[in-house]
Amino acid sequence: RPPRGPSTGDANPALSCQPQPRAPHLLGSPGARAPQPRPAASGIMSSSEATPLLTVGNGGTAQRAYQKRDVDASMNFHDNKNGGKPQEAEPHKESGDLLKSVTFGGMDGILTSFAVVAGAAGGGLGWQVVLVMGMSNILADALSMGVGEFLSSRAESEWMREERNRETWEFENYPEGEIREMIDIYKSKGVPEAEAETMLRNMARYKELFVDHMIAEELQMIVPEDDGSWDAFYNGFIMFLSFAGFGSAPILVYAIFPLILAREHVGPDGELGDEDHELLFMIACVVTAVCLFILGALKSHFSCTKWYVAGCETLALGGTCAAVAYLVGQLVDGAI
Repeated sequence: RPPRGPSTGDANPALSCQPQPRAPHLLGSPGARAPQPRPAASGIMSSSEATPLLTVGNGGTAQRAYQKRDVDASMNFHDNKNGGKPQEAEPHKESGDLLKSVTFGGMDGILTSFAVVAGAAGGGLGWQVVLVMGMSNILADALSMGVGEFLSSRAESEWMREERNRETWEFENYPEGEIREMIDIYKSKGVPEAEAETMLRNMARYKELFVDHMIAEELQMIVPEDDGSWDAFYNGFIMFLSFAGFGSAPILVYAIFPLILAREHVGPDGELGDEDHELLFMIACVVTAVCLFILGALKSHFSCTKWYVAGCETLALGGTCAAVAYLVGQLVDGAI
């Protein structure tokens, strides 16, 4: 890759997630400009650059360069991120593997608790019933979801490690067959057979590297380094917290609101009036909508989607499910 000098008036690519064409000087086109020495990263704004030089060691710089499709910034980061020493793996958003647990647990928790609230509102149940049923249901479901995530994640890790053991055994006993399988995979991706064979036979000299690459290409999976028990427990714990945290929000309305309501609104039997029940349900609806929007906005941190777009999307989908829960409660109450 040729060195790259500061640009002199080039416009930045559009700030979007759409693929942008590569710069001419990287393609070796006839019109490519002569390479210029590129200054070391300093964390300051170059007078001729549209983006700041990226500070070495900043974990977010590679992501920002990609989001802006800034080729100069990306090259600058990769060439200077380790002070000229041997390159290390560039930082990525490692918490992305928890995205499924947070999103799935949060969405399920919100809709489960709102289903209890909507069913109670449709059936005319008292706020005490909603509170008792809601909190017990949320706790039981959160534990169930957490344990289920733990068991499923550990089972998946065990399966992947067993598949790796099988592929390792096959490579040790019949390497030619495994190499031919990989050549066929490379050919299906457009690599000429002669080039694929040269690359893969060289790679086959390093058993661990070849087996890991073969599993990634053939089975489309990355095998964990250990047995995966800790990661499985962590995923299950995050699932539990997400379900319980987001799911408790609509239910807590029924715990807090009656306590701050004026005493004259509460009858001798501890029940609220009809108007207060309606107000209580409306507050729960607003809290549910806010939680859905926050959940979607958090999800946008791991993608190129704008936070408000992701929030509105989650709100629309979750709101539809919540509306169905309310309608079902109304229909069942009318049938009874």
